[in-house]
Amino acid sequence: MRPYCKSLTAAAMLALLAAAPAMAADLTIGTKSEPSSLDPQFHVLSPNMQVALSIFDALTIQDAQGKVGPKLAESWRLASPTEWDFKLRQGVTFSDGTPLTADDVVFTFDRVAKVPNSPTAFTLFTRKIAKVEATDPSTVRITTTEPYPLLLVDVANIPVMSKAAASGAAPEGKTTTELNRGEGLIGSGPFKFVSWQKGGDLVLERNDRYWGPRPDWDRVVMRPMTNPAARAAALLAGDIDLMEDLPTASVEEFRANPAVSVVAAPPARILYIALDQDRDASPGIGGTEGRNPLKDRRVREALSLAVDRRGIVSRIMSGAAEPAGSLGTPTMFGTSPAHFEAPAADPARAKALLAEAGWPDGFTITLGSPSGRYVNDIRVAQTVAAMWSRIGVRTEVEASAPPVFFKNRDARTYSAYLGSWGNNTAEIGTTLTAQLATFDRERGQGAANGGRYANPELDALLAQASGTLDDAARQSLLEKADALAMNDYAIVPLHFEIPSWGLRKGLAFEARADQFTLPQGATLAK
Repeated sequence: MRPYCKSLTAAAMLALLAAAPAMAADLTIGTKSEPSSLDPQFHVLSPNMQVALSIFDALTIQDAQGKVGPKLAESWRLASPTEWDFKLRQGVTFSDGTPLTADDVVFTFDRVAKVPNSPTAFTLFTRKIAKVEATDPSTVRITTTEPYPLLLVDVANIPVMSKAAASGAAPEGKTTTELNRGEGLIGSGPFKFVSWQKGGDLVLERNDRYWGPRPDWDRVVMRPMTNPAARAAALLAGDIDLMEDLPTASVEEFRANPAVSVVAAPPARILYIALDQDRDASPGIGGTEGRNPLKDRRVREALSLAVDRRGIVSRIMSGAAEPAGSLGTPTMFGTSPAHFEAPAADPARAKALLAEAGWPDGFTITLGSPSGRYVNDIRVAQTVAAMWSRIGVRTEVEASAPPVFFKNRDARTYSAYLGSWGNNTAEIGTTLTAQLATFDRERGQGAANGGRYANPELDALLAQASGTLDDAARQSLLEKADALAMNDYAIVPLHFEIPSWGLRKGLAFEARADQFTLPQGATLAK
């Protein structure tokens, strides 16, 4: 018998191709660090937030430029100066098929304050909320403690959880430990959870029940790769498709390479140094007979004046940053105009201030830094340490992997540490409230205030601004608050990162000012 070898016609071939299942589209992302938790209410941290906003939806959403729009809430209205009614989108289900109702939203907001041991608590976004109630199955009323203009931004940071899936025996329902195992991790977002190995890959797959635009990806792998050079090499080798934070020295090389492309977002994330200001004896300081010199404003000013911010930007960041004179960019609502420009380094004045404060011979200090969390973080920390040492504050850098660094930071083992904060509200009040308002876990203020700076005048200005609906009046109050904090050297701002992403040919990516790497923002190039 002759073997069957009849050729397929072109038409038959096209028919077979049409009938064949489409090839799976996978996306592998090289991330600069992994999440500390999958609990969407445990830790206000970018790696956590970008995972949460891939699995869950919030009532509102901020676009790549920070503009607020509808998400699970298709509309809202002010029923009174302190009462907001949110109308839920119809036909939305969670990934397990359970319909979304107002009860899920109430459960979600009720859970926030019950999550224990949160390093940076989500009460930062609920501190002005007095009550959340379901007025009918598709309407949620949020009552604020006072007129509050930033509510729509705040609720964009609270991913809505399924009451049915996330309920449990603990006060908060499913615990953080259970959610980290994937138990109850059910959202209404574009992707659903598959697996996570601490220190390894986080795997998501497309949620086919998603109510919104269908993502291009069947499967997403988020792979932590703390070394930026290793991420870049993996992208060039084709092992990953998208990477966070290109090495600053490689940006121009990547722009010239036709196999890859580079996208960047406007600067919004501040890199700073927090200083311990509330303890009489600080653990990382020596040569002071048990006293804490950081409690003296003159010492804090000296440490700020010792830093050559422009030098760091040009030599360490290769121009991929902007020197900072405040925690807010000049374009951010409420930033003090007097602090638009970064201060010039003045080592001579810094030495004089140390002597005036009673420390002519300086002292020793340890500067904590993550390794691989921020762009060039260790190099920045080492450069600052050298600049401080030149004025007599002999500085040693203690660098550690991000999970260890955050654990130490939250345990307050550092007298000074390199930190970062991203503001996606385009208003400096959120940053000041998180970073410099007096720490008060119950009131949700000072959530990221690792130096425990406390100033009742600053607290009063921020409280007044948060309840002021008139934009001009609120801007004036925030500018006063920012100027007060910067003039008191409550913190040492360094620079604003200019974030960049590298991606393989054939992909497009929407760069976000908040620096979130959302897999739904990556698409096959048209």
